[in-house]
Amino acid sequence: MDYHQRALSQTLARATRTFPAVLVTGSRQAGKTSLLLHDFGETHRFVSFERPDVRARALADPVSFLAEHSPPAILDEIQYVPELLHYIKELIDGDRRPGRWLLSGSQSLPLMRGVSQTLAGRVAVVRLDPLSVAEARRAPLPASVDEVLAQVFNDPPAAVAAVDVGDWLLRGGYPEIATRPEVDRRLWFASYIQTYLERDVRDLVQVDDLRTFSRFLSLAAARTAGILNLADFARDVGVAPPTIRRWVSALEASGIVHLLPPYHRNLGKRIIKSPKLYFVDAALAAFLMGWHERDALVRGPAFGALVETAVVGEWLDLFRSQGEPPPLYFYRSPGLKIDLLIERNAKLYAIEVKATATPTPAHAGSLARWLDLVGEPMHAAVACRVDRIITLRPGIRAVPWHLARA
Repeated sequence: MDYHQRALSQTLARATRTFPAVLVTGSRQAGKTSLLLHDFGETHRFVSFERPDVRARALADPVSFLAEHSPPAILDEIQYVPELLHYIKELIDGDRRPGRWLLSGSQSLPLMRGVSQTLAGRVAVVRLDPLSVAEARRAPLPASVDEVLAQVFNDPPAAVAAVDVGDWLLRGGYPEIATRPEVDRRLWFASYIQTYLERDVRDLVQVDDLRTFSRFLSLAAARTAGILNLADFARDVGVAPPTIRRWVSALEASGIVHLLPPYHRNLGKRIIKSPKLYFVDAALAAFLMGWHERDALVRGPAFGALVETAVVGEWLDLFRSQGEPPPLYFYRSPGLKIDLLIERNAKLYAIEVKATATPTPAHAGSLARWLDLVGEPMHAAVACRVDRIITLRPGIRAVPWHLARA
């Protein structure tokens, strides 16, 4: 498969210069193995624990196995053999030279617990999400978060890539389907759900009733960009609220969804406290919701929520590719809602997402009230289906829904 440069490469290179071990996490098929082999395949030995026979040999004699695959080494799918982490810790303590151990694993609760307990202070943990729009289109990749914030909110308009959000919502950012038009979308997503979500996530939370769990996945997708109401969700699925909480936590730990917290710092009372649920890849949500044709999707009732999901996914990827926890929030109180707030260097950047291709000043009404509330000029934008930056109101611009430059 033709390789697409990943923004995380720069962060990964920095981490290998200072940490003895680096763990690359993320959802299945996001491109973790391809990234490590592309960037370090010529300098590091490679071993994958995907094969049961390799796992069996590693667990039968960990000391000999690690001596055979001595560093510098890439240990792929380390979540299958968390017992090795104790032996890797001993080897690191004996030789703390940076960049010798590169680990990858689908982010899961047992893996992260093992890493935090065993390799604390020895490992840098970075997250690889599916391709961003810029990565998929081979557009210039951002040098920093601050560069993108300046381009979106303050800089004079520059050339912007024209990206059809309807097409993006059908194929999304998983590398194989995003970069290979010949791959059948329906077959790929159906296989992904069956082989990864229903196997990995279901096993993680020990689900016996596959039909109920499949209904949970579809109903979770239908709730993307919405407030997570556990009681309503549980009633629709037919299980107890604690079960929904466990299942959503498993999706979050596996890199499938993100829970966006509310922002509530001295900005009034009676603020929504539940998080909003977003699928990291909007196309996966669209598939689970049953959308398979672009025109029907664009005209359908879920289009606005899916566009918002795609926008949030771009900002999540931006921060994670720089090795930073995403400081992203939403705000909702009686009479005012803001889809996305970005907190950076004691400043707030507000984004409202609209599915329109013809934004008007009316689309910036919530942002105008927000600016009056916080008194922060020049930090608000409407993300929508435009291909250039347009001034809507003083201090508020309409900007393309994605972050890709031409």
